[in-house]
This record gives sequence, structure tokens and C-alpha cells, in this order.
Amino acid sequence: MRDHPQPPLTNAATPPAPAPAHPSPSDAHPPECRPEHRPEPAGPPGTGHRAPNLRAPNLRAAPPAPPACPAPAGALPPGAAPAVRPGGPRSGPRPLGEVRVWPGSFADRLTTPLPGVRAFARLAREGAFQPGPEGLRGIPDLPYRPAPLPAVGPGEVCVTWAGHASWVVRTGGLTVLTDPVWSRRILGTPARMTPPGVRWEELPPVDAVVISHNHYDHLDAPTLKRLPRDTALFVPAGLARWCRRRGFRQVTELDWWESAELGGVRFEFVPAHHWSKRSLLDTCRTLWGGWVLTDRTAATARTGGGRTVYFAGDTGYGHWFREIGARHPAIDLALLPIGAYAPRWWLRDVHTDPEEAVRAFLDLGARRMAPMHWAAFVLSAEPVMEPLHRVRAAWARAGLPREDLWDLPVGASRTLGASRTLGASRTLGADTGAPGRHPSAAREAP
Repeated sequence: MRDHPQPPLTNAATPPAPAPAHPSPSDAHPPECRPEHRPEPAGPPGTGHRAPNLRAPNLRAAPPAPPACPAPAGALPPGAAPAVRPGGPRSGPRPLGEVRVWPGSFADRLTTPLPGVRAFARLAREGAFQPGPEGLRGIPDLPYRPAPLPAVGPGEVCVTWAGHASWVVRTGGLTVLTDPVWSRRILGTPARMTPPGVRWEELPPVDAVVISHNHYDHLDAPTLKRLPRDTALFVPAGLARWCRRRGFRQVTELDWWESAELGGVRFEFVPAHHWSKRSLLDTCRTLWGGWVLTDRTAATARTGGGRTVYFAGDTGYGHWFREIGARHPAIDLALLPIGAYAPRWWLRDVHTDPEEAVRAFLDLGARRMAPMHWAAFVLSAEPVMEPLHRVRAAWARAGLPREDLWDLPVGASRTLGASRTLGASRTLGADTGAPGRHPSAAREAP
């Protein structure tokens, strides 16, 4: 399904309320018995209710109360998984396949409210659902250079862009797919403009899959049906039930800033400025976010430290990038979305445009950036080649080294050496200039 954004907040933050003249009901309890304040979740589209600020804590299990104290109102049921505060410290790795209980809604994680009736009416009136004929003329120029997957040595990380937000990431001896969509068509959109960059039959055995959120262009049931049911799935909080109903047995769902490990690779779920919805009645019932993959194997420890790849999923621009960079100060490669951004008034809160993607890269403090979320599906109104042109221009204006922008064609691969101080760089292919003439595979200097 298409991502329906939220209009930006226009009203200023509400100032703190003055202290009440009379004690509130919670003040009647002794301090150890007072329930934790919980902000109200955002109302449904069109109600005008504000979404709480993301810097406020999310629902979490209340600490055990003394026997003489009444249970705090709104506490999660016994056995519920404690949610991590969005700005809180990271815990140790969670067990793989853990069965957890979550709040019924994650609407309190929204950065801005969901769109209302007026916004939908304006969109219908303007008809800005896809590019005009001039913008679609660029389809033959979309960069598409499928090639065999290159070999990956110990301690190296290789990324192959399969199109849209789908990557084949090989790290720590694992093959990981991000938001795999190999279908020709997804709900509500025309057929894809470019085929998947890697034929399904040519994939190595898939060890793990990471899902950023449940929108149809990121969670594709027909593609997941192709996977063995013992494939490890890493998904946002609340999405494991959907996966288990389809027979997957190794599903690990995480809250923001939580992590789990598989085969020496750490998978950490991090915040994003987005939302979730898959049907009429499940708005924000599951979480959304990105993933930080860190190779922690002994091989990379011997060769100079593990490589880190950040997969942003779907996101608008906002403060989370700076915090992700602060918690992960050595991101080697950031996979960032640059497409599906027009009209801006409709999509700015949920999709970065190319200039915002470069700002996000700078906020992260990452070493390299690989653009994604363009050149596959027609999801919005910008001309199909515009994201590539604009991200290159923004990169140049920022004075960043051209070799650190991995603007790969669909189907191309690039490999990071075994360490940040050692390791060869390989380049397979010659021309890196015009669209469609990028190298099919390249190995960059660390």
C-alpha cells in the first residue's frame, strides 16, 4: 500500500501547566504508588488530536508495586514485554524467537499526526498521485545493471541493491535481506519500472530477513512465501504474530534500541519517522523503524573491528538520525531513502527527499551513503529520474567526497574491505558517470 503521510505540526508546543491548587488523585497515593504518566495516543485521522512528542516515554511495564499499593492504572498485563523508552539506554541482546506482549497501539511514537479529511480531499483535488507524461519519460534511463554477486571474504561486507528498499547484505558470514520485495506489482501501484536486480534463483541461502514496517512495498507476503519457514526474521514490535501465522518459526520482534544476535551479527532496531498500517483497522498497531547490523564475529575482531551497516527503511527527516549516530559512531554505510517525496506537503513527514537524505547522512556521521527507495515503483509525483539528479547535486553542494556516494544501479554490488585501516579495494566495471553505466560491482577502499 502507499504510505499516507502526516501533515506537519503547526501549533507550538504546549507550555507546562501550572501546579494545581488541589492535589490530583495520583497525589493521594504515596510516591511509590503513583502511576507513571502516560500521554494519550494520537487520535484517528481527522480528529485533530496531537500525537505526543517522541521524546516522551512510551508505554512500558510498571515496576512491581509493594503489596499495600494498588496496581497503577494502565499497566501492561503480567508477562508483557517491557518496552524500551525511545531515548533510554540499550539493553543486552534479546533471546531469538522470544514471544512477547505489546501495547495495543504505537500511536504515541508518531512524530506528527496522521492526515485528516482535508488533506485527503486536497490530494484528490490536485490528483498528484504519480508523475506526468514528461516525468515518466525517464523510465528507460533508470539505472539497471544486474550482475553476479561477487565473492565476500572474511570480515568483508557486501551490499547488492535488488531495488526499492530491498538489499542483499552479506556480513559476518550471513546473507541478510532487507524489506524483500521480488513481486512485480504491489497493492495500489502500477507494475514495477525495473525488475529485481537479483533473480531469486541466484540468491545464496538466506540466513535472515529484516523488516522495517508493514506497508505493502516493504512487507511483501508473496516474496516471504518463497523463503524456508526456518529463516530467521527480525521484525518491529507487534509484527511477529503476522509472520508466525504464515508458518515462520524463528521470528524475533524488537522495540526501538533493542537488539538480538545471530551468528555473531548484531541486529538492532532503531527509530524512524514513519507509521504503520496494513488494513482498515490496524493503524499503528505495529511499530516501524530501521536496523543497524554490526558484524561482531571473531574474524573481524582480529582484522580491526566489525563493520556496521544502517538500513533506514522508510522515514522522514528528523532528530532520530542524530541520536542513532551518537549511539553508533562508526557507521560504515548508511542505506538511505531518497524517493517518493512529492508532493512535499503530503509526504514530507514520512519520506526524506534527496536533500534531506544528505542531511540525515551528515547527522548520522556515517562514512558512506547508498541511496534507495527509488527507481522501482511509482509511488509519488516526482519525475522518475529526479531523485538521482538531486541527491548528486546535494552531495556536491555539501562538499562530500564523490566516492562515498554509492549511487548504485539496480542489481549492482559494492564491497567494504575487512577493516577500516587495512584491506584492498576492488573495482569491477569502468564507468561511474551516466545513469545505467555504473559499475556492476565494486570494492571500495576502507
